[in-house]
Amino acid sequence: MTVLIVAASLLVGVTLGVLGGGGSILTVPILVYLAGLDAEEAIATSLFVVGVTGLAALVPHARARRVRWRTGLLFGSFGTAGAYAGGRAAAHLPGTALLIAFALMMLATAYAMLRRPRRRQEPRHRDGDLPVGHAAVEGVAMGAVTGLVGAGGGFLVVPALALLGGLPMGAAVGTSLLVVTMNSFAGLAGHLSGLTLDRGLALTVAGAAVAGSLAGGRLAGRVPQAALRRAFGWFVVVMGVFVLTRQLDPALWTHPATWAVLGSAGPAAVGVRAVRRARSRTAVPARE
Repeated sequence: MTVLIVAASLLVGVTLGVLGGGGSILTVPILVYLAGLDAEEAIATSLFVVGVTGLAALVPHARARRVRWRTGLLFGSFGTAGAYAGGRAAAHLPGTALLIAFALMMLATAYAMLRRPRRRQEPRHRDGDLPVGHAAVEGVAMGAVTGLVGAGGGFLVVPALALLGGLPMGAAVGTSLLVVTMNSFAGLAGHLSGLTLDRGLALTVAGAAVAGSLAGGRLAGRVPQAALRRAFGWFVVVMGVFVLTRQLDPALWTHPATWAVLGSAGPAAVGVRAVRRARSRTAVPARE
């Protein structure tokens, strides 16, 4: 079983190194279904792994000067408050509720990875000029999600920094690692008020993830990013559905209302896409 845990942790690290994010979303399922931890222990250990891996990945970005320290520390300082609160709140929630929330987070991650990139939007503010009010609201919200479910949330932080703070994409990725690291350790502090980590397991998983991220970083330029991102996104969908099916009452899946909702979701999604396409076709850029 230890070999499987190490191999899966290496996969998490390789994914992080190649894609720059998303891999940490697999850490909790690995710890629950392979290591046999309960939900809160798995989430707390995941936060340690994400924090250590993020810190290791931050170093090369900092050396390449792709980290905007002032912006990251401002955004992260609000995020740590939300992450600590999320970690403390997790102790008062049942394990089933935590894993259901985590599964929904997995599906949100998969959606973000599978969706087609939108046309480049103009940033709301100048390069690095992050407004305190917006940083407070979005930072606390993202930090709370990180502390509660144990995922770094880098796929949310990167677009927030790019659109909210006007950072170039390279700087947004590097700066997001600082934010994710801060949030992860703050969320871990919230969890540690009520439990103790298995240090040996935590260090083993973190070490394998860091080693995998270094190997993945070397492969980043050799693997087709779009195809890999799409394949990993569908893999996360499968894992998210698996976690949901394990946690929800089996009777729910045989209830007619469940299938009615699922049956209407497909046509609704098609309709939304058709409306968006129609709007994009009719939107004619103004000529000077």
